[in-house]
Amino acid sequence: MKIEAIHIHAIRLPLHSPFIVSYGTYHDMPTIILKLETDEGIVGYGEALPDEYVTGESLESTYSLLKHTLAPLLIGKNPMEFEKLHDLMNETIYAVPAAKAALDIACFDAVGKKLGQPVYQLIGGRYHEKFPITHVLSIAEPQQMADEAAAMIEKGYDSFKMKVGTAVQKDVERIQAVRERVGEGINIRVDVNQGWKNSADSLVAMRSLKELNIDWVEQPVSADDIDGMVEIKSKTDIPVMIDEGMKGPRELREIIRKRAADKVNIKLMKCGGILPAAKLAYQAEMAGIECQVGSMVESSIGSAAGFHVAFSKKNITSVELTGPLKFSKDIGNLTYDVPFIQLNEKPGLGVEVNEQTLDELTKFKDVVR
Repeated sequence: MKIEAIHIHAIRLPLHSPFIVSYGTYHDMPTIILKLETDEGIVGYGEALPDEYVTGESLESTYSLLKHTLAPLLIGKNPMEFEKLHDLMNETIYAVPAAKAALDIACFDAVGKKLGQPVYQLIGGRYHEKFPITHVLSIAEPQQMADEAAAMIEKGYDSFKMKVGTAVQKDVERIQAVRERVGEGINIRVDVNQGWKNSADSLVAMRSLKELNIDWVEQPVSADDIDGMVEIKSKTDIPVMIDEGMKGPRELREIIRKRAADKVNIKLMKCGGILPAAKLAYQAEMAGIECQVGSMVESSIGSAAGFHVAFSKKNITSVELTGPLKFSKDIGNLTYDVPFIQLNEKPGLGVEVNEQTLDELTKFKDVVR
């Protein structure tokens, strides 16, 4: 089996409401959808959702790189040779993980369809039967976040991830308001997205959260400040998760060596796709660290790819990947049974792409043959 053509679509996915995190507000999600065609007529889909603040890539740079460098590199190659393809991409260009993830995911989708197996069977087999889904609360006023949490409980959710990171005291008020509204039986995770900047301010906030029964606090300090994570972890009883500070195996080695985090958040867009994500999970497992597969608010394609990794690994104990629930229109049909996700057993990613919707949302496109 050989790769014959790669179609590149730059699209914008419309959101039900703006998605607000510490470093920006998104009114829609810009992403790139790949359609990979083989000489046997098999089609695989992939996705690259770049983020200047996380992966160091923009939509435009990723599109250009795929069109002119990475897609031509893979034409004529066997999509089943995952390890070799990653070596080839890595030898050609440094980093750019979201761009590489798009091709990695498309290859796994095509190979799964070729073999008649779900992607999770290609990377270890299914371990988990289902995962609970956490609703993500965008940054807003304390009572507004509390109101949204209460409304989501009515829909069946029993855990929340709170986006904070604008100002320490206001963030504490936000978390207190949600905890007071939902009661003690609901799980709350706090994602700062680097917004508290340094360990001193982070520790001030976390001391105020001590009695609020928080599951964990995610990435309170700047991404490169692993020593700051070490200090926070040593001075608080609240578990800490690292996200932006852990992109690949080099950072994870340092995190393990310094005991800098209780949990790590693996994102396919940060590490380069399904194969690198599976490797990170194994690396963390050897150090006794639990993992989460996180979301960059991808479409059904990228979200399904993350779920396949999560369902195949014992030490992945939580997932996010709720992007499709936030879109008013999506290009795929990944389905949720709130508050759970249960993957189907269809081959590849198990997602059908609506080509009409893909064309409707496409802003510009190219094909490499």
